[in-house]
Amino acid sequence: MTLAETAYEALRHDIVRGLLRPGQPLRMAQLSQRYGMGFSPLREALNRLQAERLVSSVALRGFTVAPLSMPEMWDAINTRILIEQRALRLSIENGGDDWEAGIVGALHGLMLQTARAASGTDEEQRLLEDRHHAFHRSLIAACNSGWLMDFFQRLYVEAERYRYPLLRMQSVENHRDIQAEHTALSQAALARDADLACTLLADHYLRTARFIEAQTQALGRKTA
Repeated sequence: MTLAETAYEALRHDIVRGLLRPGQPLRMAQLSQRYGMGFSPLREALNRLQAERLVSSVALRGFTVAPLSMPEMWDAINTRILIEQRALRLSIENGGDDWEAGIVGALHGLMLQTARAASGTDEEQRLLEDRHHAFHRSLIAACNSGWLMDFFQRLYVEAERYRYPLLRMQSVENHRDIQAEHTALSQAALARDADLACTLLADHYLRTARFIEAQTQALGRKTA
């Protein structure tokens, strides 16, 4: 990767994981020291992240990590549902054997890694997140639309900013059988039942959004 791409990946990772907090100023000198690179690749990376709405910029005040809010979260989730339902319908219509095999393989890999991630190590958790992303991407991989895939990626990352900080917390989400939801979603897609698959996809994301909202409100009450 180029230095700009390396800076982009590092900054995006730290923003999504909450290592760079919402609203935190992103001063060039501090970023240069943190990531060990010059201003030019960092500035290019920040401009790219601004276009993806992960970073905000105010004239004469520089860059800051984009804030988080429940209205923004719901906007991202609802838009994600619209985009992915369209991409899923196209994939069900156009997908062939390779698409089906991709879904089966991604689901199997996700289930294996879910069991391994119970150890709680950072590396196992990172691999779990990679496979979770790969599974959802596999469902829409045959949509034949670069724009839809680009929007999928951007909205996935935006949703992760809200989901990731709560992943390891003991909460009501732990009582969901998320793997059963993934399995049902994949089975509907493979059966070419577009209506059912799209309904299950929306329900899957809405459950997560409601969990995030409930936990955020609960945390707010505890810290008030």
